[in-house]
Amino acid sequence: MTQLIRRVLVRSLDEIVVEKAPAPVPGNDELLVRTSLVGVCGSDTHAAAGHHPFIDLPYHPGHEAVGVVVATGPEAEDFAPGDRVIVEPNLYCGQCAQCRSGRYNICQKLKVFGCQTPGALADLFTIPADRVHRVPDGMPDLRAVLVEPLATPVHAVAKAGDLTGRTVAVLGAGPIGLFTLMAARHAGADRIVVTDLQQGKRGRALRLGADAALPADAPALVSMARAALGGPADVVFDCVAREQSITQATDLVAKGGHVLVVGVGAAGTTPVRLDLVQDREIRIEGTLMYTTEDYRVALSLISSDSFDTAEIVTATYPLEEAAAAFRASLDPEHVKVLVTMDGP
Repeated sequence: MTQLIRRVLVRSLDEIVVEKAPAPVPGNDELLVRTSLVGVCGSDTHAAAGHHPFIDLPYHPGHEAVGVVVATGPEAEDFAPGDRVIVEPNLYCGQCAQCRSGRYNICQKLKVFGCQTPGALADLFTIPADRVHRVPDGMPDLRAVLVEPLATPVHAVAKAGDLTGRTVAVLGAGPIGLFTLMAARHAGADRIVVTDLQQGKRGRALRLGADAALPADAPALVSMARAALGGPADVVFDCVAREQSITQATDLVAKGGHVLVVGVGAAGTTPVRLDLVQDREIRIEGTLMYTTEDYRVALSLISSDSFDTAEIVTATYPLEEAAAAFRASLDPEHVKVLVTMDGP
C-alpha cells in the first residue's frame, strides 16, 4: 500500500489546504527528510496573495526548514538516517557563468525549493543532499530554522562591504529587517537606525540593538534619521522595496553611499529619483538570497548566546492549521511564524 503524507497546497490566501499525497522517494543524490519545523516567509504570503513576481500559484511552500534524515539515495553518502539538517533552498544549474564564478545565488536557471518546486510544508520531503547542512550538536530546532532567513541579510551586509564604524539605516523591521540589523551590528556598524510603521516592531528593533527606531510614515523621517545617525547614512538597506522606501533610501543615503534592495519588490515600475542617483553617485544594488559562506556566517550568528529567538519567533502552529499560520504571518505585530508537525 502506498504511504500517504500530508502536505500544504496554496492556491490563494483564501485557499490554503492540507492535502494527502504519496510519500516522496529519494533519487540517487537525494535525501528523504521528515520535517520538524518550517518558517512562513514573507515570500510565501506575497505568493499566496498573488503578488510575488517569481512564484506561480498554486504551489507547495516551505523553504525555511529543519528536519531529520529518514533515508538516503545511493549517491548521497555524506548523510545518514537520524542526521538533523537545515535546507539551503537555492537549486542551481552549476553550469552558467554565475554558477562557475561562485555566485550560484543568481544562477541563470535558478529555482528555489518550496517556491518553484515542492517544499517542506509536508510530513516528508526530498531534496538533493548538497542542498542541506547539518544542524550543529546542541542547537535546538527553534534556532536552526532561523538560519535560512538570517542568511539573506548576512549576504546583503556582505555586499555592503566593510561596515566597521559606518552608519546604517534599515528600512523595515519585519524578520528580514530585524535580521539585517543584527547582521550589520555583527559586521561592525557604528550607529544603526531602523524604521517601521508598527510601534511593536520598532520596540523589538531597539531591544535587538538599534540606536533609534523611527515611524516609517513620519513626515520628517529623513531629517529624524539623519539626526539620529549624526548625518546621512553610509549604507541603507531597503527591506520593504516599495516606492516610499526607495524614495526614503535615496534621500537618506550619503553622497557616494550605497543602497541595497533586500526586500522583494512587486512586479511593475517603481519610480526612482535618477537625478539624485546621478548627482550624488549613489549606488543602488539588488541582493538575492545567499551562498554557502553566508549560510555559515548565519549559523555562527544563530549559535551566539546574544541571539534572542524570543524576539523573533512570535507564533507557532501545527501543520493542520497552516492557513492560520499564513494569516498570522500577515499580522504586522508578528515577526516569524513557524509551522510544526503534529504527528504523521
